[in-house]
Amino acid sequence: MHSSEPLPHFVEHYLAYLREIAPTYAFFDGVHTHDDLLEDYSRSAIDAHLREMGSFERRLGAIYGDALTPTQKIERPIVEAHVRARIHDLEQVRGWERNPHLYADTIALSLAGQVLFNYAPAAERARRILSKLRQVPRLLQSARDNIKDPPAIFVKTAVETLRGVRSFIDRDLPRGLAQVDDLSILGDLADASTEAGQAISAYADYLETEVGPKARGTFRLGKERFAAKLLLEEGIDVPPAKLLEFGTRELAAVQEEFKAVAKKAGGKDNRDPLEIWKSFKEQHPEPGRLVETARAQVAELEAYVRKHKIVSVPDGAPLAIAATPPFYRWTFASLWMPGPFEARPLGAHFYITEADPTWSPERQREHQRDFCHATLWSISMHEAYPGHFLHLQHVRGVESTLRKSLLFAPMSFVEGWAHYAEHLMVEQGFAKKDPALRLGQLAESLIRLTRLIVGVRLHTEDLSVEQGVRMFRDEAYLEESSARREAERGTFDPSYVVYALGKLMLLKLRADVESARGEAFSLKAFHDELLDQGFAPFWAHRQMMLGERGVVLA
Repeated sequence: MHSSEPLPHFVEHYLAYLREIAPTYAFFDGVHTHDDLLEDYSRSAIDAHLREMGSFERRLGAIYGDALTPTQKIERPIVEAHVRARIHDLEQVRGWERNPHLYADTIALSLAGQVLFNYAPAAERARRILSKLRQVPRLLQSARDNIKDPPAIFVKTAVETLRGVRSFIDRDLPRGLAQVDDLSILGDLADASTEAGQAISAYADYLETEVGPKARGTFRLGKERFAAKLLLEEGIDVPPAKLLEFGTRELAAVQEEFKAVAKKAGGKDNRDPLEIWKSFKEQHPEPGRLVETARAQVAELEAYVRKHKIVSVPDGAPLAIAATPPFYRWTFASLWMPGPFEARPLGAHFYITEADPTWSPERQREHQRDFCHATLWSISMHEAYPGHFLHLQHVRGVESTLRKSLLFAPMSFVEGWAHYAEHLMVEQGFAKKDPALRLGQLAESLIRLTRLIVGVRLHTEDLSVEQGVRMFRDEAYLEESSARREAERGTFDPSYVVYALGKLMLLKLRADVESARGEAFSLKAFHDELLDQGFAPFWAHRQMMLGERGVVLA
């Protein structure tokens, strides 16, 4: 039986639609057709979006049969899950109605990208920023109209982000557009910045004084919505209770290894392993020197990956390492990478969050301890080499439009690779005589595994944020402020459970491919093949590499 429409034609049409209604994410894909727009979150636009997604679902339902190539037979279920995931998000998760942070984060990402990436002349980017700024009041009016009884933690996070965005518009935006000398554009920008800034501050005040005190909504997705989210967005068909079993098992194993390595590192020192780890955490860069330290680490990691042929390093643009902008300071570290569809290679940015001088002295000390040398190595591996930066360099060469687009990228694969990268470097002998680095890698694993447990329990059981804080403190050995940040993130970012799951699925895939290929197996060839297949859920990578889906997690 033949399909009524070629799958590649459908994918191109579907992607074009997504990029039109999600211009911020189109930008990060490297497509600039809609760079002058902000998302439309009005209720009428959301209703129209749902109707369009239903239409795409019906069109895709008619595409099946022998006309599909073997590759298309793998890609079709990926597209189908993506369509269903967007419908589920709009109808069931309803972030547009529950989470004011969605609106704040959209403004932040949309403006920041135009400043950070030099994809066009400064004057052209300034005009697009001007257009976006003029749309900010409209977007925030949609937030006022849509948000109904949000969880208090969502309000808190949104207010923090909005304050950061206001600071970005007032301070960082003029610096980012310093090359613009057109007085007409600069005058319009000043006016639009004032209007947008006032709207942002007014909405932040409204949330803080009017909405926050009365916020009683729950952040929990519930078992059914949580499981559906993982299945549709990540291709993970595992019940929450089973995920907890995996997480609890792995957490206990890593804790035992962590204690064994700490004891060995302590030599004849009979102190408790956690005390030994605490002594390593006191070995950190001086305040204000995190960025400088990360730069040196990234250079050393790149050289090691090349020398030991762990994975190919494609030619590409440089990676700049700098302090995190104020609006994004809720993250410890992040990578801002030009999209895979950019016409030419552009520089990427690896951001590290320095301690805020306005924090209390104790909180600043806690922050420095969580960025000790041992932990910072793992962060540099995760974000740069051989993690996200190297991964996305490979994706630029992918031929499949679908598997090249970040819009189809499962977080379990993207973050799973980066988390696996930390494990990989230690496994391949990097700094093998330095027990502190091994402890740092294990400590990061403990955080990701605790995320898995806390995230599942926050959304499918009755775990409170305070209980989550205690778990991060007691099970992952985090400082109080960092433990709280992690627990709070789990409420509005339930997908952070997939960091650990992605690493476990990747390790299983590697073991199965090695078993199937025997003496012909090459670690470097495996890594290159995996990354060059592009973005796809692990079941699809298994099918491309092994010819069958098999079991992705065991």
